[in-house]
Amino acid sequence: MSGVNEIRSTFLDYFSKAGHTAVPSSSLVPKNDPTLMFTNAGMVQFKNVFTGVEKRPYVKATSSQKCVRAGGKHNDLDNVGYTARHLTFFEMLGNFSFGDYFKPQAIELAWTLITKEFGLKPDNLLVTVYADDDEAASLWKKIAGFSDQKIIRIGTSDNFWQMGDTGPCGPCSEIFIDRGESFAGGPPGSPDEDGDRFLEFWNLVFMQYDQIAPGDRRDLPRPSIDTGMGLERMAAILQGVPNIYETDLFRALIDAVAHVVGKPPEPATVASYKVVADHLRSVSFLIADGVLPSNEGRGYVLRRIMRRAMRHLELLGAREPTMFRLVPTLVREMGQAFSELTRAEPLISETLRLEETRFRRTLERGLTILDTETRDLRSGQNLSGETAFTLYDTYGFPLDLTQDALKARGIGVDTATFDAAMLRQKQAARAAWQGSGEAATETVWYAVRERTGATEFLGYDSEQAEAVVGALLRDGAEVETLSAGESGLAVLNQTPFYGESGGQVGDTGTLTGTGLSARVRATEKKLGDLFVHHVEVVDGTLALGAAVELKVDHGRRSAIRANHSATHLLHEALRQVLGDHVAQKGSLVSPDRLRFDISHPKPIEADELRKVEEIANAVLLQNQSVVTRLMAVDEAIESGARALFGEKYGDEVRVVSMGKPVDDAGTEVEGGRLADFSIELCGGTHVGRTGDIGQITVLGESAVGAGVRRIEAMTGHGARRHRADESRTLSQLAGLLKAPVADVTDRIAALVEDRRRLERELTDTRKKLAMSGGGGTAGGSDDGTREISGVKLMARVVEGVEMRDLKSLADEGKTRLGSGIVAIVGVAADGKAGLVVGVTEDLAERYDAVGLVRAGAGHLGGKGGGGRRDMAQAGGPNGAGADAALEAIVAALTAG
Repeated sequence: MSGVNEIRSTFLDYFSKAGHTAVPSSSLVPKNDPTLMFTNAGMVQFKNVFTGVEKRPYVKATSSQKCVRAGGKHNDLDNVGYTARHLTFFEMLGNFSFGDYFKPQAIELAWTLITKEFGLKPDNLLVTVYADDDEAASLWKKIAGFSDQKIIRIGTSDNFWQMGDTGPCGPCSEIFIDRGESFAGGPPGSPDEDGDRFLEFWNLVFMQYDQIAPGDRRDLPRPSIDTGMGLERMAAILQGVPNIYETDLFRALIDAVAHVVGKPPEPATVASYKVVADHLRSVSFLIADGVLPSNEGRGYVLRRIMRRAMRHLELLGAREPTMFRLVPTLVREMGQAFSELTRAEPLISETLRLEETRFRRTLERGLTILDTETRDLRSGQNLSGETAFTLYDTYGFPLDLTQDALKARGIGVDTATFDAAMLRQKQAARAAWQGSGEAATETVWYAVRERTGATEFLGYDSEQAEAVVGALLRDGAEVETLSAGESGLAVLNQTPFYGESGGQVGDTGTLTGTGLSARVRATEKKLGDLFVHHVEVVDGTLALGAAVELKVDHGRRSAIRANHSATHLLHEALRQVLGDHVAQKGSLVSPDRLRFDISHPKPIEADELRKVEEIANAVLLQNQSVVTRLMAVDEAIESGARALFGEKYGDEVRVVSMGKPVDDAGTEVEGGRLADFSIELCGGTHVGRTGDIGQITVLGESAVGAGVRRIEAMTGHGARRHRADESRTLSQLAGLLKAPVADVTDRIAALVEDRRRLERELTDTRKKLAMSGGGGTAGGSDDGTREISGVKLMARVVEGVEMRDLKSLADEGKTRLGSGIVAIVGVAADGKAGLVVGVTEDLAERYDAVGLVRAGAGHLGGKGGGGRRDMAQAGGPNGAGADAALEAIVAALTAG
């Protein structure tokens, strides 16, 4: 028993048999801690249980939690591949007691597992305890038979765990294995403790105090247990290998890397294989949990991990997108334990392929910019840190890649300036990042929820109800009343008002009572089941404990229902047309329209959108009843219901089914895998029959991020009005063109082509006029050609030519000269100027176009300039300096 999958199942089965509830791993995007970038420990999903804010139906739990440490204060990224134990992605096995058992049973359970089930030899084990934790030391002596020499007391924070400055805390006991004298390093607490000989693999946290303030700790009434064992470290121990990268899982991944790059690891390259294997796991699980590459927040960290792996693949010789080819191996190794990997495999593969394609363009562009910026630098000099940061921040070119590219030339980077720029960016990002999920709710709602209980939602079946006011808030504080003219927040024992969630906006309406009239401007949910009404009192007084009558705005609710049901039909139609990789990434369901984001790697073609719209409307016209059922979440998913990954579902869920399956032509089909067209887990409000949607009109699609497309649509009266407006516009165009409506597209296409032809002819005419004589500098021929130091120079000032055409003029000049140099300044109508210098191929070794263009750029008010030795360009705001710019180039040639 030493395979990674077997170790995981043994651990979970062991604690399940000991009365623990096996809890699935939570998402890598934490839902209950706004301070964390990623879930980085097994206890994160239980944080509110430990603090008493949340109650669960069990008091003992066990889990294998997927964790990422690659951002924020928990960041192991730069160590990966170069040490024996660091990973960005790892699994933390844990057992937890929420006031049920404490130190004696925790130590007993741990000792039995590692010595009996895992078969570790007691002689090779030792533990640490907090310096003054005599109880833990005594228990280890009693249960494990350890001598004092095997129980190391440590008085630092390494052996005392705290959730924060205040709150639950307590001493730790870490379990180590001595791997023998063949490894360097000393025992914990010694000067050599960072070596690999003594490996810590399990930490037992004894949560026994409540820290009220620094220096003020009190005993918790119900002490708890939180443990964390690194699965990968335990696999290395049980498999008898010196580091985690030689375990069965990593061997399979590294073998896959070797296969795709076509060569096995060697001592000089093995670190790159390790980096790719580790980073493959991180990025795949992050994508599966809904994170996509972007330039900020979690997406930025994901992109950085991706590009680090892709750079190492390039160092191994990969010259085309390669990382996506490794995904099937990862899914084969870990998909059985984590079904989200299997479900998201197409999205993971396509995201990696596209990102690596982009990154390879980044490499090419970055190296070109580097060449230009370091042209005048010599060995021993440094590239500006600001330039290095611009390459990193604007072009995605990592600092280490910049340093590697310059190393062969002996050029360094001003890292102090780079670090200062990076620090400024991090401070700005930290200020902008708001955390995630329901954890961002104000703490006041916990007290309200504890006192009032959950709000009962009646809005699935009714738009009117009576209720009792349970809490009132104004300016963040609880109050007894809200008077006429005042606005605040009201919590009721029950409500027909839908609270904004799942993309559906909250309801509005009225709240009335004896002598009371108030408007409900919005409704939202706090803590998952506390409905908060934003009220504005018009007349009378809204008082705590008052009985009130609630009425939802019917017309607005009806429009929202239609749009929400339409998202379900569109979601399934998109999957049918584009493929099973399509998954909802967010939505906005409002009365006016719906907005729908999906995972898809490229723009959606017009014909594909048309087909999606036709399929959705074909199902709509069936006018089938929309069926809602309450089911256990596992049963619902097994029945074919689609769950929106990243959404939180309870033990019981609402399953919304609508329509009968249709083919791509919209024709109803029999005998499909599912009896219904769309089946989704959804807590929103919906129409009674699909026909109540009226009509679905797709307005268009656009990009909102890498691998994410946005669909916008309208339903009902809004959709009909939109189509009517389009029809009127089309008729008006037909009238202007004096053509039948059916011919409008062809007529407009012909007009556009005529315009393009005329524009091309005008451009060609302007270029011919510009090069036909005149405009040269004094002392030259009519076309501005003279001889400088034995080299022909064509130097001209031209007007009326687009700046983008200057290069083609320079190419034409080079052709005329045969051998020589062309310098052309184009002056625009607004007074700005562009300068292009071209050098014929036979002179490119003697004359550098970049140096010549820089000689003239200053007279145009520009800075620098860039390009290649045979063609370079610059620009500036001062067209009046055109002649001076050309003369500066003449002077440079004369001097050279």
